[in-house]
Amino acid sequence: MNRINVICLGVRDMPRSIRFYRDGLGFQTDEEGDEPRVVFFDSTGTKLELYPLHLLAQDIDPEDPPRITDGFAGMTLAYNVRSKEEVKEVVEKARSAGAKVVKEPQDAFWGGHHAYFSDPDGYYWEVAWGPGFAFDDEDMLVLPL
Repeated sequence: MNRINVICLGVRDMPRSIRFYRDGLGFQTDEEGDEPRVVFFDSTGTKLELYPLHLLAQDIDPEDPPRITDGFAGMTLAYNVRSKEEVKEVVEKARSAGAKVVKEPQDAFWGGHHAYFSDPDGYYWEVAWGPGFAFDDEDMLVLPL
């Protein structure tokens, strides 16, 4: 087991989240409506799925669904870029789409440059560039050894 096919985000408001990801950030999908039961976005290597949060909790355990709370879940999603300048460009695009920028672009302790924003449901995204980052022919991140 060494791959992630789909990352599913449970969302509270499907139309708002679709507008954020599809219309604001430009994630690619065949879905044209704003209120599907589920939506999948194409991205390099992994699909991003949006699914109603309460239905996701029920799907996990119909008898005792996980408690839905606000707050940091101990995980982030990352979008890695090819240049330091692109960090700011992506953050501004996210801000224009309605993201809350929680850490403005800045140099990182590990030698790169990064920022954080949160989507309408509070999922945190890191936008990062590193001096050793490279991308293969399929646009997948290749990290230095």
